[in-house]
Amino acid sequence: MLVKFLDDAALVAEVSHLLTVAEEAVEAQRKEFGKNVIDPFAAMFEMAGFGMDHAGWVNSELMRQAQKTLLNHIGGFHQNILGSVAGWENMNTGSVVDLVSEKHRVIAEVKNKHNTLSGGKRSDQYSNLEKLVMQKASRYHGYTAYFVTVIPKSPERFDRPFTPSEKETGAKVPENELIREIDGASFYELVTGEKDALGQLFAVLPKVVEGITDRKTDAADRAALNAYFSNAFGA
Repeated sequence: MLVKFLDDAALVAEVSHLLTVAEEAVEAQRKEFGKNVIDPFAAMFEMAGFGMDHAGWVNSELMRQAQKTLLNHIGGFHQNILGSVAGWENMNTGSVVDLVSEKHRVIAEVKNKHNTLSGGKRSDQYSNLEKLVMQKASRYHGYTAYFVTVIPKSPERFDRPFTPSEKETGAKVPENELIREIDGASFYELVTGEKDALGQLFAVLPKVVEGITDRKTDAADRAALNAYFSNAFGA
């Protein structure tokens, strides 16, 4: 098995999908390039200031625009991976929550990065989760709701009451033990029972990518990527 907590075929399928998203995003930007007005002054100073020729500048613009599309799908990648673990269900886009475990009586909303939602939207998210677990008519009444930030602001582990500031008053909402916020590494552990589940996933990705694309990650690149992982999640 590639990782202890997930079927190989499910993992390969999710990685393959994300690689396709990346490739299609670049191609879409290539087709659209030049249809919008390009700032010639910005282009000139970027080429001169960044030491690029025109072809290099065009390529950097394509990558920059395509990256936005790819990043929008990274959160979905984590949602899909976690929702493929035994005992968990991915509710997919448009549902009231992202993940549900009836076995563990847990619901979760998954965001990829700490700055995905502004303060006001965090408050809205709290209100949505509160209704789901506190209203007696809700099918999730009495469940524990998690607001998951896969990549936290700093490399710390936390599983604590979710207390964003209210939009109207600026005061923090009251603590409710059933409405919690948690970092990605801790949530992967909660879902899988594997303490290093997120690390397992990251470590195996180069092998999975190579199997799909034949593109190898050399030792220097892998060391750099591992350093980014350590900076994001701690050693």
